[in-house]
Amino acid sequence: MNKVAVITESSSCVPREVAEQYGIRILPLHLIFEDRAYLDGVDITPQQFYRLLRKAKKLPTSSSPSPGEYFEAFSELGKSSSSILCVTLPQNLGMSFDAAVEAKGMAEEKMQQVRIEVFPARCPSLAQGFVAQAAARAAASGHDLDEVAQAARDMMYRVNAIAMLDTLYYLAKGGRIPKAAAWAGSLFKIKPILDATEDIHLLERCRTRKRALKRLLEIMGERTDGKPVCVTLMHADAPEEAELVQADLMSRFDCREFYVTDFTPVMGTHTGPGAIGISFYTDNAAM
Repeated sequence: MNKVAVITESSSCVPREVAEQYGIRILPLHLIFEDRAYLDGVDITPQQFYRLLRKAKKLPTSSSPSPGEYFEAFSELGKSSSSILCVTLPQNLGMSFDAAVEAKGMAEEKMQQVRIEVFPARCPSLAQGFVAQAAARAAASGHDLDEVAQAARDMMYRVNAIAMLDTLYYLAKGGRIPKAAAWAGSLFKIKPILDATEDIHLLERCRTRKRALKRLLEIMGERTDGKPVCVTLMHADAPEEAELVQADLMSRFDCREFYVTDFTPVMGTHTGPGAIGISFYTDNAAM
């Protein structure tokens, strides 16, 4: 039993094996699709979701967990841990942070023996998974809450996240990134590369998927400078293409850790099918 429990939302796309290994609690976001409510990645799989999305006439919507759901999770975690670190999306990308803070206030009245800290990641969800993982590793090593939060903070400033989208249509329609509507109007039939390391912004424009995927690896090479890396490769219903990207990554980089995972349905609501994302950081300890 760790002194500190770590919880984050499903949008972090933490690989299942990592969540199980380090005991990271994943709180699902909500998805409303064709008048049905789903819990992200719980009662609809990415494969089912993308199959429906390609035929949808009306795009799905998503929302953060409620304060009550955070409170319930905090209460459960508090039964076996003396402290809790909750890693949320940045405040400008949803209501997760506000909901978690409200739940913290509720929990502190009823769980005075449990210390809770809510930590908004600087980086959007593509890189958020590594932040939660760094915290969980520190917790597994027996560190206290302050030290676990510092591990998360350190990772937040180390991790990079870049992605290629097949289209900006979904990001623009989702409304979470206001500038995306303007990008979409000027990037018809262009494959955009986005930087999601801190704030989401347009990094480059490529005319083909092949060129865009090549540039993803070139950008990663520029940012890692030959150092050993830890990588999570994410895809939105593009498993065969992800396998090719994985082979290129493994042959080009010294990967000390490598994970492959799906963009969850809620993430896919904003990326659309066909997106490929790479989250990575240099493994200085391995040098």
